[in-house]
Amino acid sequence: MNKNILNTGVQDFINNYKNADILSVALKKSPFASVSSRELAEQITSRKKCEKKLPTWFKTSGIFYPGSLSVEQASSEQTAQYKASLVSGKTLIDLSGGMGVDSYYFSQQIDQLTYCEINPSLAEITAHNFQVLGANNIDVKHGDGMHFLHENKKTYDWIYVDPARRGKQKQRVFRLEDGKPDVIEHLQLLLDRAGKILLKTAPMLDIQQGLRDLQNVSQIHVVSVRNEVKELLWVLDKSQDKEPEIITVNLKKEEKQAFTFLASMEKATSSSFSNPLQFLYEPNAAILKAGAFKLVGERYGLNKLSVNSHLYTSDKRIDFPGRTFHIQAVYPYSKKLPFRKANVATRNFPIKADALSKKHRILSGGDDYLFFTKNKEDKLLVIACTKA
Repeated sequence: MNKNILNTGVQDFINNYKNADILSVALKKSPFASVSSRELAEQITSRKKCEKKLPTWFKTSGIFYPGSLSVEQASSEQTAQYKASLVSGKTLIDLSGGMGVDSYYFSQQIDQLTYCEINPSLAEITAHNFQVLGANNIDVKHGDGMHFLHENKKTYDWIYVDPARRGKQKQRVFRLEDGKPDVIEHLQLLLDRAGKILLKTAPMLDIQQGLRDLQNVSQIHVVSVRNEVKELLWVLDKSQDKEPEIITVNLKKEEKQAFTFLASMEKATSSSFSNPLQFLYEPNAAILKAGAFKLVGERYGLNKLSVNSHLYTSDKRIDFPGRTFHIQAVYPYSKKLPFRKANVATRNFPIKADALSKKHRILSGGDDYLFFTKNKEDKLLVIACTKA
């Protein structure tokens, strides 16, 4: 960590060159004897990546930015704040702290937090940023978090684990046993050292597989941001002896859509079906990931179009955790369709959306939406609609 980067003149340069051509900054001679052009370019790049993802970091003077990969791998402030709402108590240890975004927000709910990071440079940078941000109740430990947990024999109210999900060839992995640390291998140690564990896993992880691999799961949080699933969060509680809750949240700019259920409730529910009526509903991505296909229709009094389409309909508009459309027309699928421009989507349809747009020469965009799907008789149809 080159502390000369924190000098006033260097900081002014970094802030003023927010929209600069990074390559030109990197290739030009640095105006500062103690800071290289490469370091300037790296600071500008990482700061720019924080503008929307980490606005608190971006707006705070004196922040030292780590490499852009660390910024990319960090939680967004929105998801970090959600995670922090799940914890409380006196002590928490973050075993793989990274850029420290999650630790920073945990520290606002926990009396004393221990942050572990195996990368010495990143640990030093994050320790500095914690001080700048006023997070004075965080104890920074450089080293392997799992090794530290094994050696110090302490117990905590919470352990937070966010395993690294990159393989030996730097490819993305999503199985629990492929992460570092391997949570399955160390599960008993984790349960011995904390009353509760908060585990973050890849969005692609199959929920049923996770339940088979883990123990004492009390809650599963499926977290999406603006209808894109970002995280699966698992709360493990040593005192848990009930069926785990599945909590879906879709974090939007000014609201949070939430839907909570039990897997047994979904299994026991039956769907009602009809042809498309006046309104069409598409559940948000978190609900679809969680698999509440029957229950979301039953709970909101909606009919499904078919067993596997996961689209719903009603005569009267309702407030729904997802997208709502006003149906304009319904067509049987054929080679000739009367559309030139629309937003194309498929649900339980044998042809993908891109291929349909190309095949029928439909330009993307505009205010019209086309859903290619199946009805309750399993016949192909096209639903033309607009946002309601």
